[in-house]
Amino acid sequence: MEFDVVIVGAGPAGLSSAIRLAQQAKTAGTEISLCVVEKGSEVGAHILSGAVFEPRALNELFPDWQKMNAPVTASVTHDHIYLLKDEQNAQKLPNFLVPKTMHNEGNYIVSIGNLCRWLATQAEQLGVEIFPGFTAAELLIEDGIVKGVVTGEMGVAHDGSQKDSYVPAMELRGKYTVFAEGCRGHLGKELISRFELDKGCSPQHYALGFKEIWDVPAEQHQQGLVVHSAGWPLQQDTSGGGYLYHAEGQQIVVGLIVDLNYSNPHLSPFEEFQRYKQHPVIKQYLQGGKRVSYGARAIAKGGLNSLPKMTFPGGVLVGCDAGTLNFAKIKGNHTAMKSGMLAAETIFEALQQDKTGVDLTEFAAHFEQSWLFDELFRSRNFGPAMHKFGSFWGGAFNTLDQNIFAGKLPFTLKDDTLDHLTLRPAAEAPKIQYAKPDNQFSFDRLSSVYLSNTNHEEDQPCHLKLADASIPVQVNLALYDEPAQRYCPAGVYEIVEENNQPRLQINAQNCIHCKTCDIKDPRQNITWVTPEGAGGPNYPNM
Repeated sequence: MEFDVVIVGAGPAGLSSAIRLAQQAKTAGTEISLCVVEKGSEVGAHILSGAVFEPRALNELFPDWQKMNAPVTASVTHDHIYLLKDEQNAQKLPNFLVPKTMHNEGNYIVSIGNLCRWLATQAEQLGVEIFPGFTAAELLIEDGIVKGVVTGEMGVAHDGSQKDSYVPAMELRGKYTVFAEGCRGHLGKELISRFELDKGCSPQHYALGFKEIWDVPAEQHQQGLVVHSAGWPLQQDTSGGGYLYHAEGQQIVVGLIVDLNYSNPHLSPFEEFQRYKQHPVIKQYLQGGKRVSYGARAIAKGGLNSLPKMTFPGGVLVGCDAGTLNFAKIKGNHTAMKSGMLAAETIFEALQQDKTGVDLTEFAAHFEQSWLFDELFRSRNFGPAMHKFGSFWGGAFNTLDQNIFAGKLPFTLKDDTLDHLTLRPAAEAPKIQYAKPDNQFSFDRLSSVYLSNTNHEEDQPCHLKLADASIPVQVNLALYDEPAQRYCPAGVYEIVEENNQPRLQINAQNCIHCKTCDIKDPRQNITWVTPEGAGGPNYPNM
């Protein structure tokens, strides 16, 4: 199938790109054929974000979005920031000690999944074709030019044979292709490597973000209240932070973000999240409530220092596929949307001039002249400061940098250590004792994965590929007590005994597509590829 533009991923970046292209074509009185391919069973099925949403890009895309019934209605009323000192004690920070980027006046508490569903409706009304349930499995490259993508086959058995339900792959060809797969997109990763897009950049840095939705009693619910925290349970060299947002309908979203540059291989991000909910500051809002949804997703947080060249012959990388998130704000949805809109404007210019398949180098100029670049430039030191100085002193530096110097200090901090190279040998790291789940505030992995509505066709090839099947036991188990058992938030990886010998078992059906294994494996031995279309989580309101 041939289109003017093929867009991979129906998230905020991909849908904003499609809508902006369609809007420009309508204004110019021309026709443009647009296709969005989405691996989730429906638009929004794989979308997970906090989310406190800054409407800046939405204001540009649809100035009258409020009259159009966009699901953006719960405005932020209060911001609370806490330093959690230990499992019982906390200190609420006064405003002057909080970086300005953490203030949320004018923002909204939203479900980005539901916002994407609304954006998809707007896109379809503008003539965009959206194909959910189909993966973009491979790049289509000819003569060094990206010509589109190849969808994944359907109905392939675990042994590679074709089942009765077999559907062959299809080429989706475009004059340009926009890659908006989200954090650590597997095609984006290949593009960055093939075209050396990250040459001269700091390596990308990542965090693992958890999220749960709780129904809570009315007396504990304060719609519009935003709570952020730093400190406990993350200690020593582990950075990150927690959040709790009072959304609509007597619901609270609660989560923990754990930076993936941590060094203790015994650390379990999932169990750190379960501990977090036991703190009195958090527990007071969840008491008597019921957990109704769970999910986790990697976050690209390197910012401007880690941002690769976003164009190559025949296409553009946008949103979290490139790494446009502003970690100083803990927000990436408005920046993803803006990057997709800038890509759309650049591509439309090229199509109007009958230029196809070229490297759209003018995108860089559009980007550098936009508020997106200015915002990322001002926050460029935020992540490196946290990594170099820790949560307390890094936080102090960032308050000074943002509140006094507006992010324009005359130097740039860098963190050039890859996240997967930070683990210490297990023998040199203190073991961490985690309490058993109480099934009131803390839970186990399998009951959590159940709430993510995750499902994969069982009889299909495993989508978690090992380059060397011996490394998990001979290297990772021997040196690091195989950290995949702990960093995976879905219980995909476990060491089992077989004939009195340890073996890594991969429970691929549990995978919630967070990509942590692809990022944190110390030998980079695991590669995440797309499973059969529509597999994975089915998030309702995340």
